[in-house]
Amino acid sequence: MTHDDQLAEVLEKARVIFFDFDGPVCDVFAGMPAPKVAEHLTALLAAQDEGAGAKAAETDDPIEVMRIAHAAGDEIGRKVEDALTAAEVEAVLVAGPPTPGAVKALQAARASGRAVAVVSNNSAECVRRFLEEHELEGYVEKVIGRPAGQPHLMKPNPFPLIGAAEQMHMDVTHCTLIGDSLTDIQAAHAAGATVIGYANKPHKADLFAQAQADAVTDDMQAIADALTTA
Repeated sequence: MTHDDQLAEVLEKARVIFFDFDGPVCDVFAGMPAPKVAEHLTALLAAQDEGAGAKAAETDDPIEVMRIAHAAGDEIGRKVEDALTAAEVEAVLVAGPPTPGAVKALQAARASGRAVAVVSNNSAECVRRFLEEHELEGYVEKVIGRPAGQPHLMKPNPFPLIGAAEQMHMDVTHCTLIGDSLTDIQAAHAAGATVIGYANKPHKADLFAQAQADAVTDDMQAIADALTTA
Protein backbone atom coordinates (compact mmCIF):
# COMPACT_ATOMS: atom_id res chain seq x y z
CA MET A 1 0.00 0.00 0.00
CA THR A 2 1.88 2.98 -1.29
CA HIS A 3 0.41 6.46 -1.27
CA ASP A 4 2.34 7.37 -4.42
CA ASP A 5 0.71 10.74 -4.99
CA GLN A 6 1.65 11.94 -1.51
CA LEU A 7 5.12 10.44 -1.83
CA ALA A 8 5.92 12.46 -4.95
CA GLU A 9 4.45 15.62 -3.43
CA VAL A 10 6.39 15.32 -0.16
CA LEU A 11 9.68 14.53 -1.89
CA GLU A 12 9.28 17.29 -4.44
CA LYS A 13 9.25 19.90 -1.65
CA ALA A 14 12.17 18.33 0.24
CA ARG A 15 15.60 19.84 -0.18
CA VAL A 16 17.32 17.52 2.26
CA ILE A 17 16.42 13.87 2.86
CA PHE A 18 17.06 12.25 6.22
CA PHE A 19 17.15 8.46 6.25
CA ASP A 20 16.59 6.63 9.49
CA PHE A 21 19.13 3.78 9.51
CA ASP A 22 17.62 0.63 11.04
CA GLY A 23 14.84 -0.27 8.62
CA PRO A 24 15.08 2.14 5.68
CA VAL A 25 18.79 1.46 5.01
CA CYS A 26 19.73 -1.71 6.88
CA ASP A 27 18.23 -4.42 9.06
CA VAL A 28 20.81 -3.88 11.81
CA PHE A 29 20.22 -7.05 13.81
CA ALA A 30 19.39 -9.39 10.89
CA GLY A 31 22.48 -11.52 11.45
CA MET A 32 22.88 -11.03 15.18
CA PRO A 33 19.41 -11.04 16.78
CA ALA A 34 18.48 -8.01 18.88
CA PRO A 35 17.11 -10.13 21.80
CA LYS A 36 20.54 -11.78 22.15
CA VAL A 37 22.24 -8.38 22.28
CA ALA A 38 19.64 -7.14 24.78
CA GLU A 39 20.33 -10.22 26.94
CA HIS A 40 24.08 -9.55 26.91
CA LEU A 41 23.56 -5.88 27.87
CA THR A 42 21.05 -6.84 30.57
CA ALA A 43 23.59 -9.23 32.15
CA LEU A 44 26.15 -6.43 32.16
CA LEU A 45 23.65 -4.09 33.80
CA ALA A 46 22.35 -6.66 36.32
CA ALA A 47 25.92 -7.29 37.56
CA GLN A 48 26.05 -3.62 38.64
CA ASP A 49 22.44 -2.93 39.54
CA GLU A 50 20.03 -5.78 40.26
CA GLY A 51 16.87 -3.66 40.12
CA ALA A 52 17.74 -2.09 36.79
CA GLY A 53 18.75 -5.52 35.50
CA ALA A 54 15.32 -6.94 36.41
CA LYS A 55 13.61 -4.05 34.61
CA ALA A 56 15.83 -4.52 31.54
CA ALA A 57 15.02 -8.26 31.47
CA GLU A 58 11.45 -7.30 30.48
CA THR A 59 12.51 -5.92 27.08
CA ASP A 60 14.28 -7.49 24.11
CA ASP A 61 15.21 -4.10 22.63
CA PRO A 62 18.92 -3.30 23.13
CA ILE A 63 18.32 0.47 22.92
CA GLU A 64 15.67 0.23 25.63
CA VAL A 65 18.16 -1.65 27.86
CA MET A 66 20.61 1.20 27.32
CA ARG A 67 17.94 3.77 28.33
CA ILE A 68 17.29 1.79 31.55
CA ALA A 69 21.04 1.63 32.24
CA HIS A 70 21.43 5.40 31.87
CA ALA A 71 18.48 5.94 34.22
CA ALA A 72 20.31 3.76 36.77
CA GLY A 73 23.44 5.94 36.68
CA ASP A 74 25.91 7.68 34.39
CA GLU A 75 28.76 5.23 34.81
CA ILE A 76 26.79 2.03 34.20
CA GLY A 77 24.90 3.88 31.44
CA ARG A 78 28.17 4.62 29.66
CA LYS A 79 29.37 1.04 30.12
CA VAL A 80 26.19 -0.43 28.63
CA GLU A 81 26.16 2.15 25.84
CA ASP A 82 29.77 1.30 24.89
CA ALA A 83 28.85 -2.40 24.84
CA LEU A 84 25.81 -1.62 22.67
CA THR A 85 27.93 0.38 20.21
CA ALA A 86 30.43 -2.50 19.96
CA ALA A 87 27.55 -4.95 19.37
CA GLU A 88 26.00 -2.71 16.68
CA VAL A 89 29.30 -2.44 14.80
CA GLU A 90 29.62 -6.23 14.94
CA ALA A 91 25.97 -6.66 13.91
CA VAL A 92 26.10 -4.49 10.78
CA LEU A 93 29.01 -6.53 9.45
CA VAL A 94 26.78 -9.63 9.43
CA ALA A 95 23.50 -7.83 8.66
CA GLY A 96 23.57 -8.73 4.97
CA PRO A 97 22.82 -6.35 2.10
CA PRO A 98 21.05 -2.99 2.43
CA THR A 99 17.24 -2.88 2.57
CA PRO A 100 15.81 -3.58 -0.92
CA GLY A 101 15.46 -0.27 -2.77
CA ALA A 102 17.59 1.64 -0.24
CA VAL A 103 20.65 1.98 -2.47
CA LYS A 104 18.51 3.21 -5.36
CA ALA A 105 16.77 5.68 -3.02
CA LEU A 106 20.12 7.06 -1.77
CA GLN A 107 21.40 7.32 -5.35
CA ALA A 108 18.20 8.98 -6.60
CA ALA A 109 18.26 11.50 -3.74
CA ARG A 110 21.79 12.56 -4.63
CA ALA A 111 21.14 12.49 -8.38
CA SER A 112 18.19 14.84 -7.86
CA GLY A 113 20.53 17.38 -6.27
CA ARG A 114 19.25 16.83 -2.74
CA ALA A 115 21.57 16.43 0.22
CA VAL A 116 21.32 13.23 2.27
CA ALA A 117 21.95 12.55 5.95
CA VAL A 118 21.41 9.44 8.06
CA VAL A 119 19.75 10.31 11.37
CA SER A 120 19.61 7.34 13.71
CA ASN A 121 19.16 6.18 17.29
CA ASN A 122 21.90 3.67 16.48
CA SER A 123 25.53 4.69 16.94
CA ALA A 124 27.16 6.82 14.24
CA GLU A 125 30.01 4.26 14.29
CA CYS A 126 27.82 1.39 13.13
CA VAL A 127 26.14 3.53 10.45
CA ARG A 128 29.51 4.62 9.04
CA ARG A 129 30.82 1.07 9.16
CA PHE A 130 27.83 -0.24 7.19
CA LEU A 131 28.02 2.54 4.60
CA GLU A 132 31.75 1.88 4.08
CA GLU A 133 31.21 -1.87 3.91
CA HIS A 134 28.69 -1.40 1.08
CA GLU A 135 30.47 1.54 -0.59
CA LEU A 136 27.59 3.91 0.08
CA GLU A 137 29.41 6.62 2.04
CA GLY A 138 29.65 8.75 -1.13
CA TYR A 139 25.87 9.23 -1.13
CA VAL A 140 25.60 10.38 2.48
CA GLU A 141 26.81 13.83 3.50
CA LYS A 142 26.33 13.53 7.27
CA VAL A 143 25.77 10.76 9.79
CA ILE A 144 24.00 11.79 12.98
CA GLY A 145 23.94 8.91 15.46
CA ARG A 146 22.53 8.84 18.97
CA PRO A 147 23.87 11.57 21.24
CA ALA A 148 26.44 9.81 23.46
CA GLY A 149 25.41 9.57 27.09
CA GLN A 150 22.12 11.41 26.47
CA PRO A 151 19.44 8.88 25.55
CA HIS A 152 16.71 11.43 26.38
CA LEU A 153 17.83 13.35 23.27
CA MET A 154 17.24 10.41 20.91
CA LYS A 155 14.16 10.34 18.65
CA PRO A 156 11.22 10.90 19.43
CA ASN A 157 13.03 14.01 20.72
CA PRO A 158 13.41 16.38 17.73
CA PHE A 159 17.00 17.17 18.81
CA PRO A 160 18.78 14.90 16.24
CA LEU A 161 16.71 16.26 13.35
CA ILE A 162 17.19 19.89 14.34
CA GLY A 163 20.93 19.25 14.76
CA ALA A 164 21.12 17.48 11.40
CA ALA A 165 19.35 20.36 9.65
CA GLU A 166 21.78 22.83 11.23
CA GLN A 167 24.75 20.75 10.08
CA MET A 168 23.28 20.74 6.55
CA HIS A 169 22.74 24.55 6.72
CA MET A 170 19.08 24.00 5.96
CA ASP A 171 15.87 25.02 7.69
CA VAL A 172 14.39 21.83 9.15
CA THR A 173 11.04 22.58 7.47
CA HIS A 174 12.74 21.86 4.11
CA CYS A 175 13.82 18.41 5.32
CA THR A 176 11.99 15.09 4.99
CA LEU A 177 12.68 12.09 7.22
CA ILE A 178 12.12 8.52 6.01
CA GLY A 179 11.57 6.36 9.08
CA ASP A 180 10.04 3.02 10.01
CA SER A 181 8.89 3.70 13.57
CA LEU A 182 6.41 5.89 15.43
CA THR A 183 9.32 7.65 17.15
CA ASP A 184 10.47 8.85 13.70
CA ILE A 185 7.03 10.30 12.93
CA GLN A 186 6.87 11.97 16.36
CA ALA A 187 10.39 13.42 16.08
CA ALA A 188 9.71 14.83 12.60
CA HIS A 189 6.41 16.41 13.69
CA ALA A 190 8.08 17.94 16.76
CA ALA A 191 10.93 19.34 14.64
CA GLY A 192 8.67 20.71 11.91
CA ALA A 193 10.02 18.41 9.19
CA THR A 194 7.90 16.31 6.86
CA VAL A 195 8.00 12.55 7.30
CA ILE A 196 7.51 9.46 5.17
CA GLY A 197 6.55 6.33 7.08
CA TYR A 198 8.30 3.26 5.69
CA ALA A 199 5.87 0.47 6.60
CA ASN A 200 8.19 -2.54 6.47
CA LYS A 201 5.63 -4.58 8.43
CA PRO A 202 1.94 -4.75 7.42
CA HIS A 203 0.52 -3.31 10.67
CA LYS A 204 2.67 -0.18 10.40
CA ALA A 205 0.82 1.38 7.47
CA ASP A 206 -2.31 2.11 9.51
CA LEU A 207 -0.21 3.11 12.50
CA PHE A 208 1.67 5.71 10.43
CA ALA A 209 -1.51 6.98 8.76
CA GLN A 210 -3.09 7.46 12.21
CA ALA A 211 0.07 9.25 13.40
CA GLN A 212 -0.36 11.57 10.40
CA ALA A 213 2.79 10.75 8.48
CA ASP A 214 2.88 12.96 5.36
CA ALA A 215 3.17 9.87 3.18
CA VAL A 216 3.35 6.11 3.72
CA THR A 217 5.06 3.48 1.60
CA ASP A 218 5.98 -0.18 2.03
CA ASP A 219 8.72 -0.05 -0.59
CA MET A 220 12.00 1.90 -0.57
CA GLN A 221 12.10 1.50 -4.36
CA ALA A 222 8.94 3.65 -4.56
CA ILE A 223 10.94 6.42 -2.87
CA ALA A 224 13.69 6.05 -5.48
CA ASP A 225 11.10 6.19 -8.29
CA ALA A 226 9.36 9.25 -6.80
CA LEU A 227 12.73 11.04 -6.46
CA THR A 228 13.63 10.22 -10.03
CA THR A 229 10.44 11.81 -11.32
CA ALA A 230 10.26 14.66 -8.73
